[in-house]
Amino acid sequence: MRRTSSFHFSFSSLIGSSVLGTLILLAGLAVPQAQAQTQAQDGQVIDRIVAVIEDNVVLKSEVDQLVSRQVRRRNASYSEDLWMDALQQLVDQELLAEKAQRDTTITVSDQQLTSQLNRRIERLKQRAGGEEQLEQVYGQSILEIKETFREDLRGQILAQQLRQRRTQNINITPSEVRQWFERIPQDSLPRIPKTVRLSHIVRYPKPTEGARAEAQSLITSLRDSIVDGGASFEAMARQFSDASGAGSSGGALNDVNLDDLVPEFAAVASRTPVGQVSQAFYNENQNGYHIVRVNARDGSTVDLNHILIKAPTSEERTKEYLNAVRDTLLNEDDVSFEEMARRHSEDDRTAENGGRVTDPDQGTRDLVLKNLGPSWTRTIQNLEPGEISRPVKVQLLSGDEAFHIVRLERRVPAHRVNLDQDYNRIRQLALRDKRNRKMQEWFDQLRNEIYVDVRISKSELAAMQRR
Repeated sequence: MRRTSSFHFSFSSLIGSSVLGTLILLAGLAVPQAQAQTQAQDGQVIDRIVAVIEDNVVLKSEVDQLVSRQVRRRNASYSEDLWMDALQQLVDQELLAEKAQRDTTITVSDQQLTSQLNRRIERLKQRAGGEEQLEQVYGQSILEIKETFREDLRGQILAQQLRQRRTQNINITPSEVRQWFERIPQDSLPRIPKTVRLSHIVRYPKPTEGARAEAQSLITSLRDSIVDGGASFEAMARQFSDASGAGSSGGALNDVNLDDLVPEFAAVASRTPVGQVSQAFYNENQNGYHIVRVNARDGSTVDLNHILIKAPTSEERTKEYLNAVRDTLLNEDDVSFEEMARRHSEDDRTAENGGRVTDPDQGTRDLVLKNLGPSWTRTIQNLEPGEISRPVKVQLLSGDEAFHIVRLERRVPAHRVNLDQDYNRIRQLALRDKRNRKMQEWFDQLRNEIYVDVRISKSELAAMQRR
């Protein structure tokens, strides 16, 4: 089965290639993914195989879930065309995965696989409300869940690498961008809300020497109580630890990969003998002292309990530091904001880019004003382009609190998408569409070497919906 080309003259036909969804995202209308499962009232999953790709299958429930996400994300209506297009997307994914498995020049290391797997499991834990809840949802232990996901994830990583290899040299010219854009009816173009471009320099409040000494004294006393006095590590963690979740877990961290820990924590966890409590050590990321008891170790995976005692930070010192940076920028013409951001900002995500703030989902510099948090909005509301705010407290994407100074680069009023104001974003969409079309041509060629059997037609789907 061949997917309808996404490069049609009707803007509505762009839905199949996700361009409409991306343009809607440009307007700030993103929605979270759904995670539903189609079930009958007796709890049995209603399902059937709708496509076979070599030894792999695509189930109707998988297509239903993808369609559900697309309908919500695009604010679109369900249709048989949309469903069949979603089926084709899943078939293409399986084709890509099969081809990647056969390509011996593409590899994924066990370390890379384990690291990505652990991050995904952590996200699933957060969505489920904790480790126990996740195990209940899947009816498996965490180790069993990881084993279930491992090979699927390996295939996804290999397929992603193959896709990148196939598309990285596909580019687009300005004339192609203009031709692509001019094929979209003007009355179908979305309006872009007010946007801003910002740069910032971030500093985290640091504890004073006195505060650090007090925290170190307390953590040392707790260790003495556990090691020499026989106190329960878990009880001490519940009563004193500043670590998130320590109150309910007793400071437990189970099945943790050392690669996912900050270096100083990983170093201690890797060398502390099983069953023993480490000496106190300072973790600069959390401005506090830890002690760790390692309960089990299997290669690079450990089970442990820990206690964190944070040292109170000095906000005034942080603001004074940023004020000094701001004064330098205002009074010295030969010093650039980008240079100062690279030198002084402690936000690794933006510092290397000269302090430029980008949308975390799309990677674009144009930030929808209404989507910024209240702290950001208050900070820039009276700034003119080129002006720099005074130091203010902010909550970063990581959830950490810090202080920053913000420079407003520009404001763009609400407008309908056009080439003059939105060329870079339009170019990204046109390039993505071109790459998708080239990939589709390649997928069609792969059908000559990889077995594909689509076992449902549009008319059969329509008949099923009427039942």
